[in-house]
Amino acid sequence: MRRLLPIALCGALAGCTSESSGTGDGITCDPDGPASLTISCVHEFTPGTDAGFGQDTFPDVIYGEPVGGGTHGGSTDVLSLGKGGSIVVGFGGGAIANGPGPDFIVFENAFYIGDNPTKPFKELGEVTVSDDGETWASFPCQTDAFPYDGCAGWKPVLAGPGAGASAFNPAEAGGEAFDLADIDVEHARFVRLTDRSNFGAGGNAGFDLDALAIVNAAPQ
Repeated sequence: MRRLLPIALCGALAGCTSESSGTGDGITCDPDGPASLTISCVHEFTPGTDAGFGQDTFPDVIYGEPVGGGTHGGSTDVLSLGKGGSIVVGFGGGAIANGPGPDFIVFENAFYIGDNPTKPFKELGEVTVSDDGETWASFPCQTDAFPYDGCAGWKPVLAGPGAGASAFNPAEAGGEAFDLADIDVEHARFVRLTDRSNFGAGGNAGFDLDALAIVNAAPQ
């Protein structure tokens, strides 16, 4: 059974038994709270089959800047969503704004097989945004063949401690950058990431979320 797990009720995935739709009291991203440029709250989490990796440090494992593994290997500083799993994250009282160029970056833990950029080890995820947690707009995710345009989870993460690359600069951060203009959205408080890989087993399945960084932030 898939469960919706508001972080305010459960604290962490391990042992969590509370269920909620993520509406009403389940909304944990305070619109009047401090704004952040990286994930700082979880609206809801619906684990898929064989989720589990990262649960011992959830939600901290997805907060803050990414811990990139570079082009040769994926980072283990991630939360596995499971096959078909999804998570909705926010930025406290902050939001993403439609500005010049890409507006936010999603970081997974993809890497290149044999150093070949056209053959990434990937676990693709669909990216959807909302301003109110009720009405959503999705980036079209090309899952059939390389390049996997519109999806997250197929480009290595180059930003991270000591890497010398800014997590907020799309030109050097790695990961997948998204422009709200591509889906006619001006302002978004929430981002939903949904596994589209249906890959993996033993608690390591699905899209592995490392972090998310806002490039163009809305005034609070």
